[in-house]
Amino acid sequence: MSKSFDVIVIGAGPGGYIAAIRAAQLGFNVACIDDWKNHQGGPAPGGTCTNVGCIPSKALLQSSEHYEHAGHAFADHGIGLKDLSIDVAKMLARKNQIVKQNNDGILYLFKKNKVTFFHGRGSFAGAAAGGGFEVAVGDEKLTARQVVVATGSVARALPGTPFDEERVLSNDGALRIGAVPKKLGLIGSGVIGLEMGSVWRRLGAEVTVLEALPTFLGAVDEQIAKEAHKAFTKQGLKIELGVKVGTIKSGKAGVEVEYTDAQGAAHQLAVDKLIVSIGRVPNTQGLNAQAVGLALDERGAVVVDAECRTNLPGVWAVGDVVRGPMLAHKAEEEGVAVAERIAGQHGHVNFDTIPWVIYTSPEIAWVGQTEQQLKAAGRAYKAGVFPFMANGRARALGDTTGMVKFLADAASDEILGVHIVGPMASELISEAVVAMEFKASAEDIARICHAHPSLSEATKEAALAVDKRTLNF
Repeated sequence: MSKSFDVIVIGAGPGGYIAAIRAAQLGFNVACIDDWKNHQGGPAPGGTCTNVGCIPSKALLQSSEHYEHAGHAFADHGIGLKDLSIDVAKMLARKNQIVKQNNDGILYLFKKNKVTFFHGRGSFAGAAAGGGFEVAVGDEKLTARQVVVATGSVARALPGTPFDEERVLSNDGALRIGAVPKKLGLIGSGVIGLEMGSVWRRLGAEVTVLEALPTFLGAVDEQIAKEAHKAFTKQGLKIELGVKVGTIKSGKAGVEVEYTDAQGAAHQLAVDKLIVSIGRVPNTQGLNAQAVGLALDERGAVVVDAECRTNLPGVWAVGDVVRGPMLAHKAEEEGVAVAERIAGQHGHVNFDTIPWVIYTSPEIAWVGQTEQQLKAAGRAYKAGVFPFMANGRARALGDTTGMVKFLADAASDEILGVHIVGPMASELISEAVVAMEFKASAEDIARICHAHPSLSEATKEAALAVDKRTLNF
């Protein structure tokens, strides 16, 4: 006999577990299914983000940043250290503990909100006899009239070079490297590649990045990307642009990568470990979409409309498994919106104000349009830039790399985009998101009192710069 629910959510990543909790808050009887396992084989809800993505990578980034500060920056503060060392096993253990805390936190939230959790792979089993859909999880059958697909994404491998997670690594293997490699290769200069490259570079690895595109961080505002490239190169990351990767050979001695540079010259790169970071693909394998006729596109993504409805009445999809940016916070917003739409409310997600962050050092964050996008659209705009080297708090921190950049409409002064490279950019961008959500002008931010001394003053000064009236630069 099947168990009946109002809503079944398949997947407990950021989109899935948030959708389940919000639906339960709205009075529905909710089940959430997820098959992630911890090292002991127990449930590990949270998806890629919690288990092998956002959370563990930030833990390692923090550890490696402490190590680098101790080795290079502490002396400037009058702090002397002898015999500095890194215990990679302890660093990884701390990372694993943080992941477990997040896993356990989600299980607690399910219990608190009366969401029934099933540990296993969820898949469509067909139409339910009384209407709705039947979903299988192990030997159990669940039914519901509303189903939310939130199965996330998986790392894309290079053709002919599968991940072995020992020498050829996805984000999963990159988070489990047991010792600092002498030489580390990265294929792709995306978010995951740069963040993991930053971790192991700080700990002593010689890091080479091979990027197929002729430009660095093409989705980022060009001025910001150039500043970031300069900073990363100065730190010791070797970044090769416009390369064409050829044969990759993996053996006990490491990995050899043959590639052609932008000028057509052939090269061989020998590394101990190779991280492949060339994007992610929607995770719909095993969903058994054909059992109910759920439409997928050529990438394997679930086809949805602007409100996350699929071609099947009562079936929704959110997060990485659908169109749009593969960002945890985008998935969360869609999860809330879908739960509210199921309840007859008007859930809303504004794709124009979704922030992006790369947690390198310096951090990179942005929201809205880039200068190159505005030029391509032929839109008249004004730009304002303020460097962190002119910010008192940044000087006190000893981290003055980067800038804040505002882009505003030339006539109305409405903020069209804000781009930051520098200290705590991930936190500073939130002010810009709020401002853009409320259709603020650059002058609005320029006239708001910001605490002194604070990094946020750079935001105010960049807004002032739009009207060419900075006060401290």
